Formats: sequence, C-alpha cells, structure tokens
Amino acid sequence: MSLSLLKMWISFAGIILMFMAVGLILLSRHKLKGALSLITAFIAYACMIVGGIIIIYIVLSGPTS
Repeated sequence: MSLSLLKMWISFAGIILMFMAVGLILLSRHKLKGALSLITAFIAYACMIVGGIIIIYIVLSGPTS
C-alpha cells in the first residue's frame, strides 16, 4: 500500500470520527438526560478532538511524492 493511499484511509477515519461526534452531540443534547448524556457528550468531544488531530496531521504533512 502506498503512502498516499494510507493517508487517504487515515483521513477517512478522521472524517468518520467527526461525523460520529456530531451525531453523538445531537443525541446527547436532545434525546438523553442525566449521567448518560454526560457520558455520551464526553465520548463525542473525545471523538471530535481525535478526529481534528488526525485531519490536521494529514493536512499539514503535505503532499506525497
């Protein structure tokens, strides 16, 4: 597997984490109550941070040759 293809799959993982974060935040704010809402929100924000770090890494690492 080439470096370019590997970076593509890693960026897809970051994008999926971002979409999961949005869905979990909406679920936590509108459907859940109490401690379950807090746990879901924590997981959502953790997914958002990890996904953001992945995307920033891929973008700043530049093009492959």
